[in-house]
Amino acid sequence: MKLILTQDVQGLGGPGDVVEVKDGYGRNFLMPRGFAIAWTRGGEKQVTQIKRAQKVREVRDRDHANEIKQAIEGLDVTVSAHAGDKGRLFGSVTNADIADAVKAAGGPIIDKRKIVLGSAVKSVGKHSAKVEVHPDVVATVKFEVVAD
Repeated sequence: MKLILTQDVQGLGGPGDVVEVKDGYGRNFLMPRGFAIAWTRGGEKQVTQIKRAQKVREVRDRDHANEIKQAIEGLDVTVSAHAGDKGRLFGSVTNADIADAVKAAGGPIIDKRKIVLGSAVKSVGKHSAKVEVHPDVVATVKFEVVAD
């Protein structure tokens, strides 16, 4: 089965790659989760759109990655979440919440998949997370979770 990947799939390829996989793997795993779409002749246009979007988002070089790292680490990021009386959150703070808070604080747009939390954030207070800006550059974003 020929598929076009829409996201990074470990051991298979990146967005826009055309891959050949077994029918069951493609039908039962990749396509339902949105990791791939069926390959067609018209799909080649989608490949160019995916690659163009990826090129816009990617970090140009290591110097650019260091600039982004400094911009991220210099921010005061606040995430508001619904919490109980003792400071315990109803749910937890997700990678998407952190990416949105960084953007709202005036920082660069961060892909939520590049944010790595050490453990689940389930309480009010100060926390930190790592952001993989570039394969060689990792930034630490410090954020405070406040009750709304």
